[in-house]
Amino acid sequence: MKIIVLESSTLGDDISFDKLKKIGDVTIYEKTKQSEMLSRCSSADIIVVNKLLVNEDSLGTSTSVKLVCVTATGTNNIDFDYTNSHNIKVMNAKGYSTDSVVQHTFACALYLLEKLSYFDNYVQSGDYARSSVFTNLNVKFGELKGKTWGIAGLGTIGKEVARIASAFGCNVIYYSTSGKNNTSGYKRVSFDELLSTSDIISINAPLDNNTLDLFNIKAFEKMKPDSILINVGRGSIVNETDLYTALTENKIYGAALDVLSEEPISADNVLLGFKDSTRLLITPHIAWASYEARTRLLEQTIQNIKNYISEQ
Repeated sequence: MKIIVLESSTLGDDISFDKLKKIGDVTIYEKTKQSEMLSRCSSADIIVVNKLLVNEDSLGTSTSVKLVCVTATGTNNIDFDYTNSHNIKVMNAKGYSTDSVVQHTFACALYLLEKLSYFDNYVQSGDYARSSVFTNLNVKFGELKGKTWGIAGLGTIGKEVARIASAFGCNVIYYSTSGKNNTSGYKRVSFDELLSTSDIISINAPLDNNTLDLFNIKAFEKMKPDSILINVGRGSIVNETDLYTALTENKIYGAALDVLSEEPISADNVLLGFKDSTRLLITPHIAWASYEARTRLLEQTIQNIKNYISEQ
């Protein structure tokens, strides 16, 4: 089987493809432009993609491609009408990033809750070395224990967030963005109740018609003024212009975003104008990307290819 990896950079240069090379004739491209797909895939049996669009424009009428492996869970980059009509099988990866995303969720929460940016800057600036006091009590921070942790979207990741938040001593509630989730063990609430009673809200939901712009200015106005919002779901669930307004007008205390409506972040994104890192943390879509998670992702992809080959 001729296997073409089109976007190895999305897995990182610290991940080895040696195991993949043992099961086929492998060509690896660090990056591929959309316009380069047709020529690079013309003789491939299997292609491995992440963000590239797979459709008639990218593969044309070629009959060589038999399998598309997506190094992600989401498959919105795949034109299934096209792949089905050309008998191209599509396989994705699932569950590989849960632990990484959950860990990042709590890293964000603790970073904001404990105002770690302030204390780090206090030491790095030299102010601590000049202090006559062994500690710094100028900025108040609180504990997770006793806080109400609200979850928007109680799927696989949301449930693990709920479990760990409970271990911290939080009161966990959730809002079902689909309206279909009735998980026992945690209190299901309306969206308004989630907003008005949560000290911390983590977004662990997919982007769909129910969640697009779900967190807008009307939502922020219902949240506690000392609350924290964490988005590790999808960027467009949060209206970024409205979030900027909510932060500048102190409608909420802080926010941590790992996902944005446009990635990489656009130079004119309004949130870049909010400079207080004790209240706003933006990370470059890394919640999924621990070394262990990326290793699991490639291993799943290799197993998908092995399973496909064994079925032929």
